[in-house]
Amino acid sequence: MKNDQSIAIYFWLLLVPLFWGGAFVAAEHIITEIPPVTAAAFRFGSAGILLLVFVLARKKLDFTAIKKQWLSILLMAITGIFGYNFFFFTALDITSAINGSLIVATTPVLLTFGAVLFLGEVWNKQLGFGLILSLLGVVVVISKGSIETLLNLEFNSGDLLFIGGLICWVSHGLLGKVAMRDVSPVVTTTLTTLIGSIFLAIFSIPEKGWDNIFSMSTQGWGEMLFMIICSSVVGFLLWNHGIKQIGASKASIYMNLVPINTALLAVWLYASQITWPQIIGMIMVITGVYFVTFHQYLKNKRVRQKMARFENKSVNN
Repeated sequence: MKNDQSIAIYFWLLLVPLFWGGAFVAAEHIITEIPPVTAAAFRFGSAGILLLVFVLARKKLDFTAIKKQWLSILLMAITGIFGYNFFFFTALDITSAINGSLIVATTPVLLTFGAVLFLGEVWNKQLGFGLILSLLGVVVVISKGSIETLLNLEFNSGDLLFIGGLICWVSHGLLGKVAMRDVSPVVTTTLTTLIGSIFLAIFSIPEKGWDNIFSMSTQGWGEMLFMIICSSVVGFLLWNHGIKQIGASKASIYMNLVPINTALLAVWLYASQITWPQIIGMIMVITGVYFVTFHQYLKNKRVRQKMARFENKSVNN
């Protein structure tokens, strides 16, 4: 049963980059109707309330465990919900999305190194190969295979904000592994989402954009509901479940599928053009994800089957 649950989470985690990639596309339109930090505060606040209702109905709150991990949960909320979103949206007003995407693309590498150094997760050549291949694939997708695009990049203060967001998200992933030693993923997601939304709401006050929420278009409300339910509630629940079950290093590799899904959704919804170098880059990313996740799982499964056959043979003899 445990092995079935392990392979299932690899497939469920594929929904996370789909939902988060969709959130990038949706947010691009929503922030034309309401200010970005206000949008993030409303998104995560609504998601947190939905999660809290679910948790209270299921009587899932374990106050002893929460008290034990309160600091980790608080820091997860500050880094992953508040810090990452605040830095990300603020940086977009200063620097290019390409710069930000390239900086954020290093997340799986840094998260893996952090998990190996601080959480005792295992490093191997296969993991390293998959990380490097998928990272190169992301660079190709974002730059559209143009070396000139990469050479002409100019870095500014906005890029430092993106680096701040990167540090926040890596910290969020590592802290999650610690917090969920005692607290369930659903309760961790609920508390971090609620607490993070409070910080976002406070910092959204100077934007004076809360009145704009009530005048959002039908498209804007549809996109907001998608971000609340799919990107926030389901996405973060699956992400935290993944970190708990397979570790931060393996779960992080799925982050490299986000720009792929963003590009494909842009092609589908807005008739954007896609180039052959981008397609090649996507294949590189998918191959890298396969080597870090499914290939290792299938390899371990074959080893277990071989050992089982050997043990059966020994018993029969």
